[in-house]
Amino acid sequence: MNVKKVTRLALLSAIALTIFMVEAQLPALVPVPGVKLGLANIVTVFAVFTLGGKEGAAVLFVRIFLGAVFAGNFSTILYSAAGGVCAIAVTILLRKILTKKQLWVAGCLGAVAHSIGQMAMAVLLTRTPGLLIYLPVMVVISIVTGLFTGLCAQFLVNRGSLWKTIFK
Repeated sequence: MNVKKVTRLALLSAIALTIFMVEAQLPALVPVPGVKLGLANIVTVFAVFTLGGKEGAAVLFVRIFLGAVFAGNFSTILYSAAGGVCAIAVTILLRKILTKKQLWVAGCLGAVAHSIGQMAMAVLLTRTPGLLIYLPVMVVISIVTGLFTGLCAQFLVNRGSLWKTIFK
């Protein structure tokens, strides 16, 4: 990996981590545990669609690990990793079939996959299948928040002249 590529990934990881830390300071939007906007996912979707799947996954996992370190909450790393693996897998698969005008779909489906991964981890760790009652609520919220983050990523990706200047 060359220096330019490492620098891009470090920059995107830093941006995603900063957004994650700022969002962690915001009050909860709804009274459902674990629900937030997921604004750092804008950077992940952007990275997948502009740099590639491996690069997007690298940005995601650096953000998950450093977010746990800086937030001081390692208990959430399993939930974040489970959701992140599901979301990045869906996003990478969608990269092959979506156009730059359809990134909002990746935002929605990635957010839904993230919620499913988190819920699966919660049920696995707590051995409480009753938690699945929250899944429909989380999926609806994921569609709304994923639409927002996907549209933001779509806007950024389609700002081609800006990124050509930065990424050349």
